[in-house]
Parts: sequence; structure tokens; C-alpha cells
Amino acid sequence: MLQVNYIRTNKEKVINGLRKRMFNDEDLKLLDEAILLDDKRKSIQTELDQLLAQRNKRSKEIGDLFKQGKADEANASKSKVAELKETSETKQKDLNTTMQQLTEVLYKIPNIPHDSVPKGNSDEDNEVFQDWKNPLPVLDDSALPHWELAKQYNLFDLELGVKITGAGFPLYRGKGAKLQRALINFFLDEAHQAGYEEIIPPLLVNEATARGTGQLPDKEGQMYYAEKDDLYLIPTAEVPITNVYRDVILDEKDFPVKLTGYTPCFRREAGSYGAHVRGLNRVHQFDKIEIVQIQHPEKSYDTLNEMLDHVRGLMDKLDLPYRILRLCGGDLGFTSALTFDFEVYSAAQKRWLEVSSVSNFETFQSNRMKLRYRDANRKTQLAHTLNGSALALARIVAAILENNQTPNGIAIPKALQAYTRFDIID
Repeated sequence: MLQVNYIRTNKEKVINGLRKRMFNDEDLKLLDEAILLDDKRKSIQTELDQLLAQRNKRSKEIGDLFKQGKADEANASKSKVAELKETSETKQKDLNTTMQQLTEVLYKIPNIPHDSVPKGNSDEDNEVFQDWKNPLPVLDDSALPHWELAKQYNLFDLELGVKITGAGFPLYRGKGAKLQRALINFFLDEAHQAGYEEIIPPLLVNEATARGTGQLPDKEGQMYYAEKDDLYLIPTAEVPITNVYRDVILDEKDFPVKLTGYTPCFRREAGSYGAHVRGLNRVHQFDKIEIVQIQHPEKSYDTLNEMLDHVRGLMDKLDLPYRILRLCGGDLGFTSALTFDFEVYSAAQKRWLEVSSVSNFETFQSNRMKLRYRDANRKTQLAHTLNGSALALARIVAAILENNQTPNGIAIPKALQAYTRFDIID
């Protein structure tokens, strides 16, 4: 969530940033609405403070007046105090209403893109930040997509998932389940070696947690909701892990805070049809390892590069061809200032599949969560938050199966063999 004072003092920059996100003139009226509501809030707060000061002064006078034998004046003051109390309570309700209205407007304003974010309407306008320099793998005509390989080698079962739950909930079995578990452990071990503390968070979160990282109200339609308990299934481990530090004040010496966690993720993504969403290309439940950092604002972009290097290392160790995209304004997530997507090449499908997003949110999430730190002058400032997928498993599994198929079976990348305890699926 943007701070109103930031909007006031950097209005032109905010407008230019929102235009990168394809905001039109009507959308930009939210900025003026936020400023007007903040002005109203300040005015009501001033009036309320004055009323409370008068009330306190009158209250202190009453006892003295009674002691001095001035009962009539004391009773008059008591009546005035009662009147001031009623008026101040009305003002407090007005203040609460105005603050709520201001918050609701600010919730509609996305983060301001970093200067390096290119303009664009959709994913077609994303910029190739790092391309794959080597030849892409080419398979012969007998090569199969991963959903056919899964049937041949009994690795996962989409039909059983439909029977048990519904479409988009795959059931892994045999060596498919072992490969899944191997990837989870490999990614967690790599994160541990990079200095991340492992977290096992709850898979359901309350509304405050979902709002803290920006899933609500922006992505409410994509989240599974347990109505009776008023809880949401997590769409990513970013949500509970980042909220570990909600309402926390750090010291500068605490930076960087580095956390990682494995969780299943649940997303009610809009349904579509065709080969591009077949198999594991788009599912409602998938496993993912998330890396999260909380960092000093002056160091967060160096940290973003460090996180990119971490994900690069994972892709290299798995011998997977990949490229990195810098997302344009029209494809940028609501809460992000800058996002890089990693895509892996699927040789059987002959297309790129997104497997990771690495983002800097600057102060957008920390302002919602009241995540602060004390600077050298002991003043509280908002920290920067970052996160990345390291990695999302479903499409990684798809790429490993497709790219490593041979006449003798599916070869397991060397980095995983100590985890799978087999080197081929046959």
C-alpha cells in the first residue's frame, strides 16, 4: 500500500508509474480521492484533539470548583463535559469512517513500477532480460509431452485427481512422487546453504495476513475460502512467511532476514482449454519452495540480484534451458515494483513455461504489515520485502520429464540422483 504522503510529494512520479500499468485518467482520480480523504482525516483529527483538550481541561476544573464552594459553576462544567464527550464521540466515529474510506481507496492503488520496468499491455510486451545462449533441445518425432509420459511410466494421475477432488488436482505416485519429494528436498537444501532459515507455516491464513501481502482485496477471486472459519488457503508460502514479521520493528543489524519454506499452494485460476494448460501446465494445487527476504531499503535491489543468482543456480544444476523476462507494467503484479520471471523450455511442447517469479515490493507490503526498522537515529522506517519461487515444482517436473526422455527411459538430472536414489525412470 502506498503512503499518502508519498503520493502527495511524488504525484507526477506516481502518475507516470501508474500509466506504465495502463491506468487511464479515470483510474488516476484515485490519487486525488486519497489526498482529499487524507485532508479530511487531518481536519477531523485536529477538531477531535481540540475537543478532547477542552474536555480534559473542564474535567480537571470540576473538583476545584466544588472545593471552592462553586457548585453551580461545577455543575455547569459537568454539563459542558458531557456535551464535549458526546461531540468528541461523534467526531471519533467520523474519523474512523474517513480512515476506513481512505484505506479502501489506497487498497485500489497498485505499487509504483521501478524505473526499469518497460511499458506494455500484457505478457507479450515483457522484455527478455537474459536469453538462453545455447541451442535449445530438440527431440525426435516420437517424443511425448509430460502428460503422456506420466501415463507410460505411472508417474501422476490426473483422472484419479478428478475422482478424489476435481480437475487441477494431480495425484503423484511411484517414481513421480519420489521425484516430487526429491525436488522439494533439493530446493530446501540449496536455500539452507544460501543462508535461508526454513519455516513450516500454516496452510490457511486469516484476512489480516492475506491483506498484509496484498492478496486481498486484489486476488480474492483466485483464493480458496473456508467460509465457516473465515480463513483462506494460501496461494503461495510468501503469504504466511512474510507475515511472520507483521507488526514487528527490526534493528538495522537484523538485516537481511532470509526465510524459506515449502508448502502446497492453492489457486482458483480461471479455466481455459488447450494444450497450453494440459497436464501440469496449470493446476489448482502445486508444490513450491519460496524464498523471502526482508532488507534495508538501500540494499534491496542488490538483494534482488542475489535472489536472481540463486534461482539461476538451481536451473543450471538441473541442466534445464531457461530465460529471464523483465515484466512490463501491464503484466506486473499489483504489489510488485519490479519482477523477473524465469521460464524453462519444454522440448516436447516446444514452448516456454514460467517456473519462478522474483520480485521486489519495496515498502508496499511492509506499509500494510507495519513492518519497520529503527535507523541509526532510532527513528522507525519501513523495510523492503522481496520474494521468489525457488522453485515451483509442477512445470519443473514437466520440463524434466520431457527434456530428459530417452529410448531407455527418463534420465534424472545428476543433482537430484542423491535425493531420488535412482538415475532413470524406466
